[in-house]
Amino acid sequence: MATSSTDLAEQFAVESPCIRLCTLDDDDICVGCFRSMAEICAWGGAADDERRQILAATELRRKAKTRRANSKRA
Repeated sequence: MATSSTDLAEQFAVESPCIRLCTLDDDDICVGCFRSMAEICAWGGAADDERRQILAATELRRKAKTRRANSKRA
C-alpha cells in the first residue's frame, strides 16, 4: 500500500509539548510546557511552521526561567 503525502505529513507533524502539568503562572505561561494561553489555544489550528515558532518561544522561556532559578541559588 502506498503512503500518501497526507499520511507522511501526519506522521511527521510537530507534536504538542504538553506534559499534562497544566497550570498557568502569574504571566499566563503554562508551568509544564511554557506556552502562553494564546499559544495553547492556537496550537490545534496551527501549521507546523507556526508550531515550530511556538516551540522556539517556549524554549526561550524555559531557558530564561532556568537562568533566574540558578541566579537565585547563587
